[in-house]
Amino acid sequence: MLIQAVNLQKVYQMGPVRVEALKDASFQIEEGEFVAIIGPSGSGKSTLMHILGCLDQPTAGRYFLEGQDVSAVSDDKLAEIRNKKIGFVFQQFNLLPKATILQNVCVPLIYGGIRGRRRQLKLAEQALEMVGLGNRVHHRPNEISGGQKQRVAIARALINNPSLILADEPTGNLDTKTGKEIMNIFRQLNKEGHTIIMVTHDQEIADQARRVIQIRDGLVQKDEVIA
Repeated sequence: MLIQAVNLQKVYQMGPVRVEALKDASFQIEEGEFVAIIGPSGSGKSTLMHILGCLDQPTAGRYFLEGQDVSAVSDDKLAEIRNKKIGFVFQQFNLLPKATILQNVCVPLIYGGIRGRRRQLKLAEQALEMVGLGNRVHHRPNEISGGQKQRVAIARALINNPSLILADEPTGNLDTKTGKEIMNIFRQLNKEGHTIIMVTHDQEIADQARRVIQIRDGLVQKDEVIA
């Protein structure tokens, strides 16, 4: 089992106001699944994504990633887990504007302690080939389209061979046609064995995953496998 969430809760204290962003969320995700977490703005899906991505910790409950309880580990340990086990794809791409595409994809390798510039570049080139950008390695982000930027972000997420790819609204800044192309890449990666969790507010996008977890008012309301 890759992920086990047990009664996850997240409470924010905003002055005198106590906000329950997540309430007793429990589920399991196996290796090789493609799961969409869907919900409207303020539903708690982003809070859940932050916990699953080891960007935040729950107020209560337990979160196991590959059998390790990461609910209450140190910030340094969380950072190590993020770098080694999780690849992130964000709506805003988060690319370094002055670096080439190849250099952008290399970034996780540098933080991950992968030594040798030649080895780093080779791994980055291979990752870019996987997403169809092998001929754009020396371009900079302002020289490519939004869809190509997201492909770079996917290549960067893959570079450390993570246990989990976590995508936050990956088609949110793209037109419909380009969004479909990005979803095709995710489906192909999943067929190749990659575990993907995608957060979205778009039901049409969510339906392209193989399982949908619906969040509303901090609660898991529905968890269903799509045929």
